[in-house]
Amino acid sequence: LSENRSRLVKPVIFIILTSLIYTLISHFFHIEEEYVNYKGLEKSTIGTILKWIQSNYGYASILTGVFIAIWLKVFFKKYGYNFFELLIMLCFVQGISMLIFALFAFVEGLLHFKLLNIAGFIGVIYLVWAVGSFFEAKKIGNYVKALISFLFGTITFYIIIFAIGITFDLLTKH
Repeated sequence: LSENRSRLVKPVIFIILTSLIYTLISHFFHIEEEYVNYKGLEKSTIGTILKWIQSNYGYASILTGVFIAIWLKVFFKKYGYNFFELLIMLCFVQGISMLIFALFAFVEGLLHFKLLNIAGFIGVIYLVWAVGSFFEAKKIGNYVKALISFLFGTITFYIIIFAIGITFDLLTKH
């Protein structure tokens, strides 16, 4: 973060571009329909939001990253990084995770083996490793805190989505 990043791709553009690559591959091979299932929610606001997330992984990754960054700020406050520095780091890390998903989706599309669950596991392992290494590679506790931040950030993101969806449905059905 303290180095000159002018030669690097902008972090938001990077995550959107890598997510676009994944989205194009998964749509071309019709992979997502097998993994994402929100049956029974199609007519609800939650279903609409989940469908939007499925179609806009880049933006959804940025939104999820916001919540992960909040939790990183909580768990790694002694390192002195501000929220936006953490978000920039996460954009690059999540972008690489999207490339991992894209590679596995491409291989799955060609070979017809179910691989995205493995990609998800590798993507989380990569994210935990990258974030833990970012703070201090030699501290094992940083990897645990990175995993907890990822889990809490993702859970917080979906709790808010469900809360917005339920609230909107309750307000519009009266």
